Amino acid sequence: MKRLLWYLIAGSRGGVNRARIIKKLYDRPYNVNQLSVELDLDYKTVEHHIKVLKSHDIIVKSTGKKYGALFFLSDPMEEEYPQFLEIVKKMEEK
Repeated sequence: MKRLLWYLIAGSRGGVNRARIIKKLYDRPYNVNQLSVELDLDYKTVEHHIKVLKSHDIIVKSTGKKYGALFFLSDPMEEEYPQFLEIVKKMEEK
């Protein structure tokens, strides 16, 4: 998980926005529209990052609705959240 987080957050374009999304989802679940408003990002941008995070099992989608579905951090990501914060801190030091 540590290597995956380094890649998704520090090693690729969009890592800063993915980190912002993860931090928001740690506090509470959001849908794509709520995240786009909260983070002041384009809806399509948030949707893209959500797909990337979901494909790597960083976040999970609530069951049921397609539009307006809520996203949560996955259990493994919640366990690795302190590691994630260390990665973000090291990124910010650069």
